[in-house]
Amino acid sequence: MSTAAAVPPPVRSLRPLAGVLTATAVSVTGTRVSAIALPWFVLATTGSATMTGLVAFAEMTPYVLVKALTGPVVDRLGPRVVSWTTDAVSAAAAGLVPLLHAQGLLPFWALLVMVAVIGAMRGPGDLAKSVMVPEAADRARVPMERATGLSGVTERLASTLGPAIGGGLVALMGPLAGLAVNAVSFALGSLIIALALPRGMGRPAVPVAGPAGGKPAEGEAEGAPGAGYWRMFREGFAFLKSEPLLLAVIVMVGITNLLDAGFTTVLVPVWAHESGNGPAAIGLSAGVMGATAVVGSLIAAAVASRLPRRTVFFVGFVLCGAPRFLVLALGAPMWVVLTVFAIGGFGSGFLNPILGAVLFERVPRHLLGRVHALGDSLAWAGIPLGGLLAGAAVAVVGLIPSLIAAGALYFVTTTLAGLRPEWRDMDRLRGHAAGAGSQGGTGGTVETGGGGETGGTAVGREAADAEPEWAPVPS
Repeated sequence: MSTAAAVPPPVRSLRPLAGVLTATAVSVTGTRVSAIALPWFVLATTGSATMTGLVAFAEMTPYVLVKALTGPVVDRLGPRVVSWTTDAVSAAAAGLVPLLHAQGLLPFWALLVMVAVIGAMRGPGDLAKSVMVPEAADRARVPMERATGLSGVTERLASTLGPAIGGGLVALMGPLAGLAVNAVSFALGSLIIALALPRGMGRPAVPVAGPAGGKPAEGEAEGAPGAGYWRMFREGFAFLKSEPLLLAVIVMVGITNLLDAGFTTVLVPVWAHESGNGPAAIGLSAGVMGATAVVGSLIAAAVASRLPRRTVFFVGFVLCGAPRFLVLALGAPMWVVLTVFAIGGFGSGFLNPILGAVLFERVPRHLLGRVHALGDSLAWAGIPLGGLLAGAAVAVVGLIPSLIAAGALYFVTTTLAGLRPEWRDMDRLRGHAAGAGSQGGTGGTVETGGGGETGGTAVGREAADAEPEWAPVPS
């Protein structure tokens, strides 16, 4: 593996970091607008909770499957090319939905095809943007913890503004307006990555010889051109398999992601529809939760290194999990709903910084893309089924029993999981940097775990602001 030290570019430039963060903000905002507009569009046109869940299934299944296989592709082609091309295809597919519906040419099967294309493109597009953050930080000569902190806050703010914009837009102009905004956001994100970033940024990864960054394979010289696709894929999978704590995180978060997906895509829209609160209530509740999550994230970034990780992690899950389901099931007034969502958002803000620290402490830099892609996909594997199962449950037993059952399962999952011995490693190994390796897409520069511009600070601190996508799905 390459052992060269990270060498910053001769001229400092904030343009790359600003470009990546702006493209991320635009993409996440549009996706969150669509997360309100699309379920409401399906409910308004079909009146079926089952069909609403099926649309969510059609989008998230290809997202998870394609993303699972994307890591080596991003390494081979370069994250910049992958990002702008996938966003361009997503923009075309998203734009066809309101266009075909306005012409009366959008049967339900065609809608499923469009959202499946969007899902398949979003997976590699999201991964490619996150992979470019380290290089953007190097070019800006910004410490990694600041860059990842800015990335996390950007995503949180976009996740807050998106539902608020989507709820208001759908209430005033109808769901098609929200779907059109999603198409525009994909197109704008594609243009930002393709045109605004400096020449040479986001190139293919520097090859690393040998499995998991070890010795080269027999007959392969050190520093030889990169291994084949499936070998690269196996390297990431073998590393992930060797990490019990990461596997425990993925299993637990996979279950909560399934429940969150059903909650967001079906249960909340059906609650808003049946209660008469309308789409504005969806955007308001999600916006309040997102705003307090930003506050929680900022506090966590400042003090998380001095708090017991395991305790904070599971308390955060208790606050952001079951209470949201139960308050809707009880038919509480809107101010109570917003209060519970606000408390839950604050608790959820502490989760991603902890997960980010765990990820960066254990995964060598040159494997981050592949392990990240696999971790994302496994943790998100239940999301396609979430909407489908929630829609079926509402159709069979009704909304209130479905909310109570899902909330109870959420509580059991997030409390019993903490008894597993693997979780002790959250605190036992904190601050220990993973082995350093070459970083894909950095134009040949690599950064050691505690070196670079962090002045020798342990990876645990610089990762405390990270925002991995195997965190809970924002509501």
